Amino acid sequence: MSRDERIDAYIARQADFARPILEHLREAVHAACPDCEETLKWSAPAFLYKGEQLAMMAAFKAHATFGFWKGSLVTGDNDKQMSAMGQFGRLTAVDDLPEDDTLHGLIRKAMDLTDQGVKPARTKHAKADIPMPDDFRTALDAEPKAAATFDGFPPGARRDYLEWITEAKRSETREKRIVQAVEWMAEGKKRHWKYESC
Repeated sequence: MSRDERIDAYIARQADFARPILEHLREAVHAACPDCEETLKWSAPAFLYKGEQLAMMAAFKAHATFGFWKGSLVTGDNDKQMSAMGQFGRLTAVDDLPEDDTLHGLIRKAMDLTDQGVKPARTKHAKADIPMPDDFRTALDAEPKAAATFDGFPPGARRDYLEWITEAKRSETREKRIVQAVEWMAEGKKRHWKYESC
């Protein structure tokens, strides 16, 4: 059993309500996954299995949390995970955790996912499309070089210009930005061309 003294120190300095929760979680992970290793990640206790992150726990002023690195792949989606980090919501007592058999089963499921090479689910935070403003399109169409440059840009470069123009608060500012954007694009420049390495 690999124990890290930094985890002992972390638990010891937590509030009275949190210490039993953290100790219970630590013992549960070691019981279900005897080969786990302890470490600190982002200044909080973490458990590794075969070199990959398995789970984490943390304590705050009024609650503690516990979560699996592979999240909903282990526990499924639930409302509690929306109230705090982790999949078990805001923990204020050991009784807020599932029964030991259930908790051990979830830990073993997380281990199985690691054994199978399953990676954590990542959700892309897609940005909403910014519609092309009529005044900007008209200005681009009046300068074919600029229009060709804009239309040839990757989506992120087009978005940079669209955000810059649509976020102008005053119409005068917007008009100046459109003129500047068309000028830069006629020269083949991206919005942040000044910061690009040569």
